[in-house]
Amino acid sequence: MTTDAMYTDALNTAPAPALTWLYAPGDRPTTVAKALASGAHAVVVDLEDAVAPERKEYARSATAELLTAHHPVPVHVRVNALDGPYAGADLLALTGLPGLAGLRLPKVTDPHQVVRVAELTDSLPLFALLESALAIERAYTLATAHPALRGLTLGEADLRADLGASDSGLDWVRSRVVCASRAAGLAPPTQSVYPDIRDVDGLAASCAHGRALGFLGRAAIHPRQLPVIERAYLPDPAEVAAAEEIVKAAESEGGGALALPDGRFVDAAVVAAARRTLSLSERATRT
Repeated sequence: MTTDAMYTDALNTAPAPALTWLYAPGDRPTTVAKALASGAHAVVVDLEDAVAPERKEYARSATAELLTAHHPVPVHVRVNALDGPYAGADLLALTGLPGLAGLRLPKVTDPHQVVRVAELTDSLPLFALLESALAIERAYTLATAHPALRGLTLGEADLRADLGASDSGLDWVRSRVVCASRAAGLAPPTQSVYPDIRDVDGLAASCAHGRALGFLGRAAIHPRQLPVIERAYLPDPAEVAAAEEIVKAAESEGGGALALPDGRFVDAAVVAAARRTLSLSERATRT
């Protein structure tokens, strides 16, 4: 299957993607429980940066206990850095638990890291966090390292420190990750967290900019950020109407490339993106 066909097939068959990913520290079970009830589309239990070294073991055991059962929303876990002293124990404790929907792998720089985790976890869905210049330079190689890898995302705090860049200075990097994801047939990446939980207007503007760059959805660090992110990434009525026109035309033509009545030419990838827009719109109707 070609990369374009892989991408189109992924958009056609995947359920409505998560637009909001709420992080919660693994050593605070009460906070995790609140995150699960927050309305986030997915919850990421963090065993890495949010947990002090002396709390790592407790965070791991509490998270393992949580994941012995399924939950109403997907629960992912950000394990510790793969080249550090804690990741091996994280993977051993979490692999095979019924409530675990996926793993977030921080500070990935080498495709062999992805392959090794995929083999250890029986191809559980994996997401690689790119947080250094080396990772960005290897973005496509990482994106194609193993079929278990379902997405890339950025760790922008570490990346800014590594590059000495301002927020706007990361736009080329952001576009690079969007392009690498697309070229590898992966879903569009989610935006990194917005650190100021009080700056609602800044968050909305940042989400609009991320959407323009090709991101889809965003990680959050506080429940109050969730509705802002969701509003920014849900299609507006004009987008829904345009998507309905494309899908209707595609269905009447039986698939393949086609021309719309106004002269616009659309191909299978555009049709697939239109279907994704309608799927997102349906999510808004249900919530």
